Amino acid sequence: MTGDHQTLALVLFSVFIAVTLGITTWVSRNRHGSAEEFYAGGRLFSPLENGFAIAGDYMSAASFLGISGLIALYGYDGMLYSVGFLVAWLVVLLLVAELVRNCGRFTLADVVAARMSERPVRIAAGTSSVAVSVLYLVAQMVGAGSLVALLLGGTSEAARSWTVIGVGALMVIYVSLGGMRATTWIQIVKAVLLMAGTIALTVLVLLRFHGDVNSLLSTAADRSGHGRDFLAPGLRYGGDWTSRLDFISLGIALVLGTAGLPHILSRFYTVPTARAARRSVVWSIGLIGSFYLMTIVLGFGAAALIGPAEVRASNASGNTAIPLLALDLGGGAGSTGGTVLFAVVAAVAFATILAVVAGITLASSASVAHDLYSSLRRRHAKKQYSEVTVARFAAAGIGAAAIGLGLLARDLNVAFLVGLAFAVAASANLPVLLYSLFWRKFTTRGAVWSVYGGLVPAVLLVLLSPVVSGSPEALFPGVDFHVFPLQNPGIVSIPLGFLAGWIGTVTSTEPSDAARHAETEVRALTGAGAV
Repeated sequence: MTGDHQTLALVLFSVFIAVTLGITTWVSRNRHGSAEEFYAGGRLFSPLENGFAIAGDYMSAASFLGISGLIALYGYDGMLYSVGFLVAWLVVLLLVAELVRNCGRFTLADVVAARMSERPVRIAAGTSSVAVSVLYLVAQMVGAGSLVALLLGGTSEAARSWTVIGVGALMVIYVSLGGMRATTWIQIVKAVLLMAGTIALTVLVLLRFHGDVNSLLSTAADRSGHGRDFLAPGLRYGGDWTSRLDFISLGIALVLGTAGLPHILSRFYTVPTARAARRSVVWSIGLIGSFYLMTIVLGFGAAALIGPAEVRASNASGNTAIPLLALDLGGGAGSTGGTVLFAVVAAVAFATILAVVAGITLASSASVAHDLYSSLRRRHAKKQYSEVTVARFAAAGIGAAAIGLGLLARDLNVAFLVGLAFAVAASANLPVLLYSLFWRKFTTRGAVWSVYGGLVPAVLLVLLSPVVSGSPEALFPGVDFHVFPLQNPGIVSIPLGFLAGWIGTVTSTEPSDAARHAETEVRALTGAGAV
């Protein structure tokens, strides 16, 4: 894109950024700075508002850009992400949402520490929450870089780098000034924009094929270069046993990971009651489910109308399939219609990224301040900072780390990167959460072992996998020190997290506190005593 067309897209970007900064500024003038206000928005959001915010928080760059790109490149195998991301919400609805709202205040560690020794549990849970959040943030940074690079010339490395830095700076501003209230409204606005844009693109794709889905799929298969194999399993995850195990590992991570994501769990604290939390999840499932069904149409639409070769030429990982599809549906490159539609879609995608990074940054900074700082600070220190002040500083530090890693991982598919974050969340956070809620004999040692027993293997296996070295698509393609053959560690690290928690509990000399467990159980199931 060049000239006036490029200017139009940049203007739409700027309008959204100005609107969201306006929301943040307005909210920052109407708050009293308490921890409850900063972390949970005063717990004043309705189930409908929170449901839209959850959807806005969850439907990330991985969903809008990455999944559709994978479907455009790999057909049937790319749909695994859509199915996994959606099915995961059944776990959240049935096992997590209501109980977490009743047992905690702001973070995952609140739930676990309700019946354990607080200091070691908070340090462990806070560490894992920050690790998961940073991994998730990297994916959003990569998506932002790919999007703006396409807008500014397709392969501009400088544009991608400065975009990553700019997104990082914006997310720190959103979180530091507005807290949860501003973040929530940004996510609501983004959810509305994303659903509207996705519906419009889906309708245009179906109209192009006169509503004939068979014609859409046949055309996609013909242009893919793989024929009917494009519509069958195995194009990406078929062949040898390594690919098949990777398929299973990814599926497990996607289904179980959502219930361990810190920024999703924190959303259950923004409503006044557990019933409202459950109703929020129902609203979000409706929005998220319809969205993922549409990403399937868009992915195959990109394969049929653009072709995998052109998508791959624009971005090797497929992250730009949706913007290219919008350009074609609007009339092609150089046309006013194509430029307008491309600019709108690019602005919506950018809004998606900004809203999601704000939510993740807030959740991770809350873990640093509420869990790590409150546990590690010395009471006799001369100067004690408030949790909210520490959270603001933490947002800046986490933003800097995400920027650095985002620059390093800019050539990886964003949905794939999010799959890694889901694997770490399912390995480190989900076992300790379920054990704390449902196992009467669970102890402090079991909780700490469960977190580190899932977190450390998951991170190590990623570092020793083809994701980091030993393949052309790796972070460091010029070296090879990988020893773990799978790209996603979930099939190994998730069972290790559960196993470590069990071993830590049965070998613990500390007796389980039956009274505290009974109190936690009553609170979890009835809401009695919930904050």
